[in-house]
Amino acid sequence: MGARVAVAGASGYAGGELLRLLAGHPDLEIGPVTGQSSAGRPIAEMHPHLAGVPSLAERSFDAMDTLTDSGCDLVFLALPAGESAPLAAGLDPAVRVVDLGPDFRLSDPGAWARHYQAPHAGRWVTGLPELPGAREQIAAAARVAVPGCYATAAIVALTPLVAAGLIEPHDVVIVAASGTSGAGRSLRTDLLASEVMGAVSAYAAGGTHRHTPEIEQALAEAARLGGAGRHGVTAGQPGEAAGQTGVTVGFTPILAPMPRGILATCTARLAGDPAAAPVRQAIADRYAGEPFVTLLPEGRWPTTAAVAGSNGVHLQAAADARTGRATVVAAIDNLGKGAAGQAIQDANLMLGLPETAGLSAIGVAP
Repeated sequence: MGARVAVAGASGYAGGELLRLLAGHPDLEIGPVTGQSSAGRPIAEMHPHLAGVPSLAERSFDAMDTLTDSGCDLVFLALPAGESAPLAAGLDPAVRVVDLGPDFRLSDPGAWARHYQAPHAGRWVTGLPELPGAREQIAAAARVAVPGCYATAAIVALTPLVAAGLIEPHDVVIVAASGTSGAGRSLRTDLLASEVMGAVSAYAAGGTHRHTPEIEQALAEAARLGGAGRHGVTAGQPGEAAGQTGVTVGFTPILAPMPRGILATCTARLAGDPAAAPVRQAIADRYAGEPFVTLLPEGRWPTTAAVAGSNGVHLQAAADARTGRATVVAAIDNLGKGAAGQAIQDANLMLGLPETAGLSAIGVAP
């Protein structure tokens, strides 16, 4: 019998994906499963794909208060903004916690206040193992915050170039398309099939999307660790606003007519000679040996279909000598590497398990 884990907020899409992955995990046992307003309803009713898992299909969602005395080794929080912080405060400090929500992602209270209504709760260790030095921090942490789905794709794509000083962090532009599951499971008119099918639409543009400060924060820290100040950009300390760090991201999210997946196209002005910029090599060097990151062969560009159902990241990059810009494209499953898969990757590290346990970099096709 392995470590016992609980899932709070399991009635949503990310929570359902957590349960699917945990059901096949060799070293984790599923404890309490809460669903807020879904308490008392059968789990398989909310997540029909789990009907073939007897240990889950025969259970109903628990009430939230079962978490405070659950006897679990680790609790996953898959809750809306502002709901993780009060729940985490009531948990035993000895219980490890992985939060899939935004409550503990940002250092800067001002950046938090611009995007959220709840009080700023502080920052936990960032649960993106592929960042420099992150594995050791995650493994030693009792509290870990999983980055947002858009943020994960963009940070993985751009960190190698920022850390190597190959791009100007003050001139980063990201356009990323996401499937509808990224908006959650709440009933909304703009997410009805009649509204979404056959349409691609932009939303929360002009710097208003809540993942923008996460991306700027991570790139500023990568610049500081990589010494990108040699290109005239001051790399900031964690918690500084974008204007203080020299990192500025223009981010436009796109809603695509598909249930899951993110394709992030990230561009930035090159800091050196565009004709000689080792963009692909920097990515290859940074992610050599990474179990979930794949740099595709030159000329082959990522597609969301290739990573669906997986914890994988597919990358491709090129330097455009004509415009003097680098382009990096990343594809992830927003419910996998962008949420539940990455949360389990973090939990594996925190519990001393093999990092890849219960996870795969291989997508489902067609």
